[in-house]
Amino acid sequence: MFALTAIAAFVTLILTGWIAGVFYTYSTSVIMGLNAAGPEHAVPAMRQINIKIQNPVFFASFLGAIPVGVITGVLLLIDGESGAGILFLVSTGVYLAGAFIPTIAVNIPLNNALDQATGPGPQVWAAFAPRWTRWNHIRAFFSTASLLVAGIALATWATAW
Repeated sequence: MFALTAIAAFVTLILTGWIAGVFYTYSTSVIMGLNAAGPEHAVPAMRQINIKIQNPVFFASFLGAIPVGVITGVLLLIDGESGAGILFLVSTGVYLAGAFIPTIAVNIPLNNALDQATGPGPQVWAAFAPRWTRWNHIRAFFSTASLLVAGIALATWATAW
């Protein structure tokens, strides 16, 4: 059981780190680069990004962090490691509430609206970028917080060895 729990814990940490990195990268470079390129380039580029991000590696982290985090927490709880188990579940809850749900409720609908939008690029981009970016900053913050809590959970468990 220890080996399975260890694998789940490290996979949780990796998946959470990957998704935090994705949202962080958008906040610190991708959207700034698109803004600098101008709306006439930003709109078609973002449309392509929205298509290309739908790939197995992205989905592994975006979707996988939740079940693997829950599995890790439950395995630890079963093993009597309640502190670490609860922290892994909290980490998963932070990611779910602060990054996953906003993605589904805000960022994806904004992406879909961008795909459907017509008219001059500046107006389309002005209607899209500020709100999408604000919510992406939220996703970056909460997914990073989730990663931090998962790291603390792993360290908590490690001290019990």
